[in-house]
Amino acid sequence: MPDKPNDRVQSGLPEGGKARRVYLQLLDEIARGVYPAGAVLPGEQKLAAALNVSRVTVRRAMDALDGDGLIERRAGAGTKVRATGETPSMAADFTTLMPQVVQMGHSTTARLLSFSYGAAPAVVAAAMKLDPRARVQTAVRLRLIEGQAFSHLTTYVPEAIAENYTEAELATTPLFRLLERSGVEVETADQSVSATLASPDVADVLGLSVGAPLLSLNRVVRDADGQGVEYLAALYRPDMFKLEMTLGRVGAGEGRHWEPVVNKAMQEAAE
Repeated sequence: MPDKPNDRVQSGLPEGGKARRVYLQLLDEIARGVYPAGAVLPGEQKLAAALNVSRVTVRRAMDALDGDGLIERRAGAGTKVRATGETPSMAADFTTLMPQVVQMGHSTTARLLSFSYGAAPAVVAAAMKLDPRARVQTAVRLRLIEGQAFSHLTTYVPEAIAENYTEAELATTPLFRLLERSGVEVETADQSVSATLASPDVADVLGLSVGAPLLSLNRVVRDADGQGVEYLAALYRPDMFKLEMTLGRVGAGEGRHWEPVVNKAMQEAAE
């Protein structure tokens, strides 16, 4: 049996929309430290009243948390948050994310899950300005820190570029390095960040419950001609990865406003 990136047992979301809402709320509060390790959770009756649901609904949510190994129930002692050990994590400055992506490739490890060539999905072809019939290399990788998977990455690269490196190289070398080696001169990138829920296949490899919240980042990298050279669809565990941004007040009078403060050291390192 192959090794799992995370040995936590995933129970999956509880049945019922209300139970799932309670489960996700408690999961988020445990992750944020509202209920730290060793803390006693409110009783089922108190939670039911506070969340305006039935005790049966709360019990279903608790069963799922128990199945995930996040809480411990003891008769007469209440329900406590389990100590799961310190979770390794990473943070990236949103304003200098591109050079940090390269740096991340050296400070973490990757595991290649799949590698193939074929037609690009319609949304990818449109974003990269590719002919609908164009072939792309599709690769799915996990990125790990201290042996724990924190991100699920799906990349699409035009076949003419991707044929310059091998499957083995993609498994061991940051993609940006491979693109540069292939003669690609990256000029710009568009990226967006949103939230999503873990599908069964993603939840399994990231060591999460199905439906657990994830940070979703989509990025299109372009060359000097505006042609797409890479499309990235990335999913991150929010308990192990976060995007940060430092803001400064600039301007005068009514025009005074907030602007991102660029990390100069990181910017210079990328130049």
